[in-house]
Amino acid sequence: MTFHLSASSELLMEGDLVVPRTRNALACWNNNCLWKKSSNGKVEVPYTVNSQFSSAAKRKIQNAMATFNRKTCVQFVARSTQRDYISIENRDGCFSSLGRTGGKQVVSLQKNGCVYHGIIQHELNHALGFYHEQTRSDRDQYVKINWNYINPRMTHNFKKQRTNNLNTPYDYSSVMHYGRTAFTVQNGRETITPIPNRRVKIGQRQGLSTTDILRINKLYGC
Repeated sequence: MTFHLSASSELLMEGDLVVPRTRNALACWNNNCLWKKSSNGKVEVPYTVNSQFSSAAKRKIQNAMATFNRKTCVQFVARSTQRDYISIENRDGCFSSLGRTGGKQVVSLQKNGCVYHGIIQHELNHALGFYHEQTRSDRDQYVKINWNYINPRMTHNFKKQRTNNLNTPYDYSSVMHYGRTAFTVQNGRETITPIPNRRVKIGQRQGLSTTDILRINKLYGC
């Protein structure tokens, strides 16, 4: 199963992050890029789901949102008239913007390939403001990037970012971590190897990890 369908016609950074055309994504840890907290302490993220999705697919999307709604103060709510919202659409691949961009922002979940619990949560977590785990500022202590096996046109996907790590440990089990062979040029060759224990599992898409949930609550001051 491919997690990031990189044949997308959108201009993507890190495989499934839309490159912002108007501002620097790296500066997205100022609160302008976060969803707003209301007086009741909840952070509402309004959404719409395109009519191209079947009722079964819509149920999967709602199930993926339910974990956020249950375990964090972030609440995905059906949009009524809110100005800022995410529009879940059946586009070319799985991708999202980083954080709140203002107005309508697309989260693409291509019908054939992206409507899986962990992939939906992965893209929604980008929309909340989270990068991929292996681009964390301190990642070189935890993973080795094998540049010689990475397609030269794809090396930007592995660049370290100036991330706010929220005083949380590096999380191999994060739903935001790439798998071992992401963007490899040789079938089966690892582009990411955990260190010092190379056998640690990375790249799961079952769903949000305990640390993923902790970070959402820290970032949004739940």
